[in-house]
Amino acid sequence: MSDIFKAILISRDKEKNQSVDIADFTDDDLMDGDVTVAIEATTVNYKDGLAIKGSPGIIQRWPMVPGIDLAGKVISSSHNEYNTGDKVILNGWGLGQSHYGTYAARARVNGDWLVPMPENMNSMDAMAIGTAGYTAMLCIMALERHGITPDRGPIIVTGAAGGVGSIAISVLSKLGYHVIASTGRASEEAYLKDLGATEIIDRTELSEPGRPLGKERWAGAVDAVGSHTLANVLSQTTYGGAVAACGLAQGYDLPATVMPFILRGVSLLGVDSVHAPKELRLEAWSRLASDLDMAKLASLSTTIGFDDIISTAHDIIDGKIRGRVVVDMATDA
Repeated sequence: MSDIFKAILISRDKEKNQSVDIADFTDDDLMDGDVTVAIEATTVNYKDGLAIKGSPGIIQRWPMVPGIDLAGKVISSSHNEYNTGDKVILNGWGLGQSHYGTYAARARVNGDWLVPMPENMNSMDAMAIGTAGYTAMLCIMALERHGITPDRGPIIVTGAAGGVGSIAISVLSKLGYHVIASTGRASEEAYLKDLGATEIIDRTELSEPGRPLGKERWAGAVDAVGSHTLANVLSQTTYGGAVAACGLAQGYDLPATVMPFILRGVSLLGVDSVHAPKELRLEAWSRLASDLDMAKLASLSTTIGFDDIISTAHDIIDGKIRGRVVVDMATDA
C-alpha cells in the first residue's frame, strides 16, 4: 500500500460553493505525468491566495490541489532528462489550476515543465524566489532586451513590498539601477531601502485616474498592479522607455490612452510566466542564481509550515504579507 500523505484539496458542490479541506492522499491519487517529485518546499503566491479564497477563474478543474510552485527531489522518472535524486524546480504550467499542485508531499508532473535547480541553491532558496522572483527576472530581462540599461534613468517598481516587487528591487539595485518603489505601506520604507530602493513613493500617486500624459519620471517599470496604476506609470515613462507588466493586483483593466505610445514611443511589454518557453526559464533561473543577492533573500522571506498555508493565503490577499513566504514541507506535512 502506498504511503499516505496530507494534501490541501479545494472542492465545490453542485451550487458551486467552494470548500477547502485537508485530505489524505496516496501516490495513486496523483495525476498523470512522467516524473514524481518529493516536494521539499513550496510557497504562497497571490494566485494561490486567490484560489484558496475562491476567486473565479483561477481553478479550472475540480477538485484541485492548489499551489503553483515546487522545489524538490525526483523520486521516480521515465523522462529522458531527469533521474531519481535530481533536484528540480517547477513554476506555472497550470499547476494548482488544471493539474494537481504543490500543497501536498508529492506531485506527479510532465518532466518538460521542470527546470534543474541551480547548483548554488537549495529548495528553500528556490522557493524564497518562487514564481514571484522568476516573474520579476523575466520582467527585468524584457526591459534589458528593450535597451533599458541603468544609464537610461530610474526604474519604478509597483506593488513594491509584494513578492514580485521585493525581488525586482533587489535584482535591479544589484545591477546598478536607480529604483523607485511604489507602495501603499509606509511602514515598509526601511525594508524597501534595505532591498536597494533609492526612492519610495506612495501608491496613491498612481492608483487614481490620472492625466493621459504626465511628466516624464522613469525610463522603465516593473508593474504587478495593472489598472490605473499601470496607466499612470505609462503616462510618466520617458521617451523610448518601456514598462514590463506581469500582474493585476489592482485590476485587469487598462484605463489609458494611446498618447504615451504614439507621442513618446513608450512600449508595453507583456510578461507571462505560466507558459514561458524553457529557454527563457533556464535563462531566468541562471540569472537569479548570479544576480540576486542571496543574503537579501533571507530578509525578504518568511518561513511557515504546511498547516499555515490556508491562513497565509488569506493574509496575502488582504495585503498583510510582505516579500516572500516559503513553506517548509518537512514542517507539519
